[in-house]
Order: sequence, then structure tokens, then C-alpha cells
Amino acid sequence: MKKILLLAGDFVEDYEIMVPFQMLHMLGYEVHAVCPDKKNGETIATAIHDFEGYQTYTEKPGHLFTINYNFDEVKTEDYIGLVVPGGRAPEYLRLNLRVLEIVREFHAAKKPIAAICHGPQILISAGILSGRSCTAYPTLKPDIMDAGAGWVHNNRTFTNAFVDGNLVTAPAWPAHPGWMAAFIKLLGAKVTI
Repeated sequence: MKKILLLAGDFVEDYEIMVPFQMLHMLGYEVHAVCPDKKNGETIATAIHDFEGYQTYTEKPGHLFTINYNFDEVKTEDYIGLVVPGGRAPEYLRLNLRVLEIVREFHAAKKPIAAICHGPQILISAGILSGRSCTAYPTLKPDIMDAGAGWVHNNRTFTNAFVDGNLVTAPAWPAHPGWMAAFIKLLGAKVTI
């Protein structure tokens, strides 16, 4: 069975972890959701972010999500792709040196990497965006540009995804169909939408 690695942490965006996790399982992939300092069977808290007409998103408590693999046992050569959801988790996960090493290993092997919303914060800290182009939640635009990457303008509905080589990025959970379709194509699967 083909394996996908999913990086998670407390207050990851609920939809951005739940939906890709379920979609990829539905397609027959084995998805290992891991979190530093968490073991198989432990849970993380998620947050639900919504767009309600304010200058930024609102945040509400989400669900508990069960980690299904031990972070310390991750060997990147066992996986064909990496998913980096957004929310608040990326802002502190990027401080973990092994998280950054994992991202660099996927990048060096040219394996598909899917990052959404604030997930590119981890890509920035891993130093893999220089000379690339991507999208993310709009507040990351200065960070992405400072990292030497091209910023791809988001549409107002947050439904677009962008592909640059092995990297698939999207601004927020409304982009799931396009984001996951592009990622799955990079994995070599046929997508009909």
C-alpha cells in the first residue's frame, strides 16, 4: 500500500486535517498522521476557521483528531508524498528541527508536497521555497516573498490551488477539491475533475 505522511499539531485547522486524511484513505492510501511529542493513539485539538466577513478569519474549537503513527518512527523513504495542513499548528511545528528535516528530505527526493493555508510556514522555515512560486493564506504573502518565492494571487473565494513542480499549495480549506486533485495527480493517480 502506498503511504502518505501528514504533519499535525494542536490547533491544526479541522477541515484541513480531517478532509485530506479521509480523502486519501478513500483512495486507498495509507495515511500516517504524526505529531512531535505525540504517540500513536494520542489526540490533538483542532480549530475551525471560518470566513464571516471580518478582516480575518474567526476561530472556534474543533474536534479531537487521533494521531495514528509515532513521529519518532518516520522514515521519509517509506512515503510517496507529504501533506502539511494549516491552522495555528505550523507556527510552532516549524520550530521542531526534525519537522524541517522531514520537509527537506521530501523536497530533495522531489516527492509531492501539499501545503495549505498556514502550512507553507513550515516550508519557509525548511528553506525550500526560494525560486519557487506558491499560494497560502494571504497573511503569509510577505513571508513567502521574503523567502525568495513568487506569490500567486488568491482569488476572493480561496478556491484555487497552485502547482510548481512537486509542490501543491492552496490558500484555505475551500480549495480542497483543486488542492487534493492536483496532489493526487502528482502522486500518479488519475483524477476526473
